[in-house]
Parts: sequence; C-alpha cells; structure tokens
Amino acid sequence: MQESTFNELADLALRTTGQHIPASKSYLMEARLSNISRRESFATLDDLVHCLQARPNPRFEQEIAAALTSKRTHFFREREQLAQIVGNALPHRLKQSKNGRLRVWCAGVSTGQEVWSLAMRLREEVGSPLANADIELIGTDISAVCIETASQGTYGHFEVQKGLSIHRLMTNFTRESSGDWTINKDLRDSVTFRRHNLLHPAQDLGAFDLIICTHVISDLAKSAQSEVLTHLSRQLLPGGYLFAAPSEQIEGINPIIKPSREMRGAFERDASARSTSAA
Repeated sequence: MQESTFNELADLALRTTGQHIPASKSYLMEARLSNISRRESFATLDDLVHCLQARPNPRFEQEIAAALTSKRTHFFREREQLAQIVGNALPHRLKQSKNGRLRVWCAGVSTGQEVWSLAMRLREEVGSPLANADIELIGTDISAVCIETASQGTYGHFEVQKGLSIHRLMTNFTRESSGDWTINKDLRDSVTFRRHNLLHPAQDLGAFDLIICTHVISDLAKSAQSEVLTHLSRQLLPGGYLFAAPSEQIEGINPIIKPSREMRGAFERDASARSTSAA
C-alpha cells in the first residue's frame, strides 16, 4: 500500500467516524477492507482509493469508513462493570423513575454481543425490582453490516464460546442446522438496533437513564472524543449515568462529563453546563 493510499484512507476515517489510525497500524486497513476489496474486485487498496478519487461516491465512502472501525467484541466482555450496572446503576435509576420505565443506550455495539449480554443478565434478575421494570434497550453502530448481524442475533460456534457459559448458551440460544447459534426470539424482541454515527447529534434517539459506550472513545482522535462525549451527554436524563470501558481514560477530555460521586465507575453530566440539556 502506497503512503498516499494510507493517508487518504486515514483521512476518510478521521473525517467520517473520528477514528485515528496511526501509520504503525496500517495493516488494520488491509484486514478491515479485505471483504470490500474482494467484493469490488480491487487487487490492492491503491486501486480502491484510485476508484474513490476518480468516481466520488458518498455512500461507498461511508461504507469504507464504517468498515475501518474496530469490531472487537465478545459476550460478557466487561463482567465487573456489567455487575455494577445491573446490581447498582439500574436499580438506583429505577428508584428515581416515576413510571417504572428505564431507557438504556448501548453505543458502538459492533455485532451486538455486549448489549445481548446485558439483555441476558436482566432476564436473570428473577425476583428483583428490575424483573418488573419496563427496560428499553437500544443498540447502535455506524456499520450497517454490524447492525444487521446484531439484529439477527446469529453467531458462529467460535463466537459463542467467547464469554458465554454453557448454561447461558443453552438457555438463550437455539442451534441452527448450519451449526450457528441464534438468540431466542423473546430475547431478540427485547432489544432494538439502529444505525448511528456517534459524531452526529442523537436527538432522534431520545433521552436515557444509562448510556454504555465501551471500547469506542479510546479509538478516536482527541477532537472527536470531546465531540462524541458532548453528543452522549446531551442524551442523558438528569441523574443518568455514562459508562465507558474501565480501561478507557475519559476524565478530563470534556468538562461536560465528570466522574459520578455516587456510582462507582460511572460518569454523569455536569449540571452547570447549559448546552447539555437532554433532547
């Protein structure tokens, strides 16, 4: 891959998704764009970029930028955080709810394993106040391919082996004749998936008690990190919580978001910031 090709693709990723891809990780471009290259019969990424330059196509550019985002995920990826969310954050918000309804946004869900993990955990809260709560789960990602996979809820044997216990697999999935596993319909009906670019405002999604955005912000350029946190904060209900991955350092990126004093590992909107009222 020529240096000019890398620069063109890195600039496309930065402009479209805010993702920062350093030159040291140029190999990621080859891997993440391999399916598109084969489908379009491009011998090299140089040919792909030449095509983009000769025949600009906004939809194709969007597809390429989405393909360049990280797809790393697996079931029950952040177990301790999930326990904190189900055991403390959601029950706390439920006590504050006047109608027994909670809304949760899982942002940047890739192929959906992490939001399905939350849905499974909530199903296991038999006898808990959460069992009778009206909890709406929404998952979003910029990739249309990922959203389709997440919505179908069908995963290969290797994918379900990463993070899932045998008990959860047998309780929540059905084995297909192909050998793949599909999430049972009653569980699939509990989650809604939509395509969304986190660089864009999210008023159409509404306001949320909880926003979970893990392993996303750390892959973004600094300016994009601040912009994404602004958009996320605007969709938090008063007293709502934002969770990033425990390994991600987001404190100090944007003064609109600050660590929660009452909920370990969570962030909240600074009430003094006028511009962040929820849509």
